[in-house]
Amino acid sequence: MIEARDVVRAAELLHDVVAPTPLEYSRWLSELVGGDVFLKCENLQRTGSFKLRGAYVRMARLSKAERSRGVVAASAGNHAQGVALAAQLLGIKSTVFMPNGAPIPKEKATRAYGAEIRFVGTSIDDCLKAARAYAEETGAVLIHPFDHPDIVAGQATTGLEIVEQCPQVRTVVVPTGGGGLLAGIATAMQRDGMPIEVVGVQAAGAAAFPASLAAGEPVQLDRMTTMADGIAVGLPGKVPFETIQQYVGDVRTVGEDSLSKAVLLVLERAKLVVEPAGAAAVAAVLDEPKRFKPPVVVVLSGGNIDPLLLMRVIRHGMAAAGRYLSLRVRIPDTPGGLATLLTELAALDANLIEVVHERISETLSLEEVEVALQLELRGEEHRQRILTDLTTNGYSYTLN
Repeated sequence: MIEARDVVRAAELLHDVVAPTPLEYSRWLSELVGGDVFLKCENLQRTGSFKLRGAYVRMARLSKAERSRGVVAASAGNHAQGVALAAQLLGIKSTVFMPNGAPIPKEKATRAYGAEIRFVGTSIDDCLKAARAYAEETGAVLIHPFDHPDIVAGQATTGLEIVEQCPQVRTVVVPTGGGGLLAGIATAMQRDGMPIEVVGVQAAGAAAFPASLAAGEPVQLDRMTTMADGIAVGLPGKVPFETIQQYVGDVRTVGEDSLSKAVLLVLERAKLVVEPAGAAAVAAVLDEPKRFKPPVVVVLSGGNIDPLLLMRVIRHGMAAAGRYLSLRVRIPDTPGGLATLLTELAALDANLIEVVHERISETLSLEEVEVALQLELRGEEHRQRILTDLTTNGYSYTLN
């Protein structure tokens, strides 16, 4: 376990490397929670996430001989960029294993920092196996994304900034994958006379910590499915696990709908771009706002998201919030049939985004056609009103 002095030393190493990220007051989350809520904007950190902190501390402490052999890392993108930039700053050759399908912007940014990229497997765990094999073969030093004391100490400097920027903080909510950031912030929150609860948040489809904490040791997940690739880690790190056992009282999980709604709301309300993993803590607060004792600091851990994924996540988030509706409606194949349907929807204040008129299909009778609609709505109540109206007026529909 790292101690307070380790965090202070890490902060000294990072003094001229990372800039303290803003702590922004969130009025909309404060209203939900019933007290002050702040956003710790690590999505605005250099490379777009907190990962540079740990990577630089780890690599700055390598010996001259270790540096000469180069470093290797495994990452879906954020740790990759942190390692690549740290290596560039320190004059070290870097190789990064990324899973197939890794976000293109993260890949391009990693290459731009000078790293060699190799694709393998479909998960961070696959990449870690390949990176370890590469390290054994070449002598390169493995820079683990979360399972090393220097990595945890570097990430803990985020917690030091939180304490300096919000001395009155009572709860800190942290997106969690392998546990490095959570363990680091939990260590930084240990102050005499100041009880601060640190809550971890994982994607429900990649939640290794609840079962691991119940078992008393890291437990490997059999499978993972989540849009939050940045926290999709199947096995918690041994180094952060002990700290989390001791200092973190609760690790919560959030679903895909909650993640997408969080990304959308942070974009709309805070005017900040975050990736699904970076919005996990916001999702937890949205799910159960009264659970968190204010003042609350919610960590936005990363903002590196593929624009195409962002478009899909926004649409998913709008659908989850009842603000987007995609459906297929059958109407009579008579003159004015489509106009009648669209007039009724307009009267219900539905904003038509797209309409496709399909006349020929083996599932349609000769007397009907099908219309594919995409609508923008005001919320769940509005959505239910439209669906009820369609049924009342004799339309049959299927939701996409």
